Amino acid sequence: MLNKPIKKAVFPAAGLGTRFLPATKIMPKEMLTLVDKPLIQHAIEEAREAGIEEFIIIINSGKEVLKDHFIANDALNELLISRKKQEDLDFIRSFEMDESHIKFVYQEKPLGLGHAVWCAKDLIGDEPFAVISCDDVVLSKRGCLAQMVDAYNAVGGNILAADTVPLETVSRYGILDVANEDDRITPIKGMVEKPTIEEAPSTLSIRGRYILQPEIFNYLDNHVTGAGGEIQLTDSIASLIGKQDVHAFRFDGQLFDCGSKLGYIQATLAYALDREDLSAEVRKTIAQYL
Repeated sequence: MLNKPIKKAVFPAAGLGTRFLPATKIMPKEMLTLVDKPLIQHAIEEAREAGIEEFIIIINSGKEVLKDHFIANDALNELLISRKKQEDLDFIRSFEMDESHIKFVYQEKPLGLGHAVWCAKDLIGDEPFAVISCDDVVLSKRGCLAQMVDAYNAVGGNILAADTVPLETVSRYGILDVANEDDRITPIKGMVEKPTIEEAPSTLSIRGRYILQPEIFNYLDNHVTGAGGEIQLTDSIASLIGKQDVHAFRFDGQLFDCGSKLGYIQATLAYALDREDLSAEVRKTIAQYL
């Protein structure tokens, strides 16, 4: 039987971004830019490359600027037309969408990633879907989610992006117990959210990309809290193990944790160096400061 195609993606973006204060006091963290594109736009473009057609962004009442970014701004577009800024106009129109393709759902309280995904339940319905964290940015020739969709088309079920982390950092992540830690696609036997070094079953961590079946909502509906007193998405995924296929997928590419200041700086440099129009001058600038 063919796997149902992945056409919808959820982008949790209701967090407070406290690690980037004061920059995020009034500006959503998802609007911080890597060179000239906001983090949320990088995530949307990755999803679009993977064949996603409906984009569901979870926000809170202070993040309406995310709507403004993706919904057409007629006044700006008319100004660009009048000034014959066709290249700029074409670029902006390339990511603008109408409300049949992009939807915004409010998460009233910051109750965790699992709750943020649950907020999209009515828009997901009975279809499989993807979840993309804007914090985890992957620089690769083929987008991380597109790679995952290829894996999903091969094995079906639920797919979690995974990457090895240093042993001393396992308490920051959801850590996987897998059949074979070295395989690119491997069945997941269990998982632990933010374990101690002694509790960690491996150093293979979940990294901000998921392909999930709609049955996940049967567990998210219960609103059970886990680590940190939040509704953890990993707890609900763990409940699927043994009932559905759940695989870890090692992606190709370099991952940056843009939820941290250092990771954000590293990502900015990497993306600048990856651009033909900037690479040479950025290298010179880095050399000057070193």
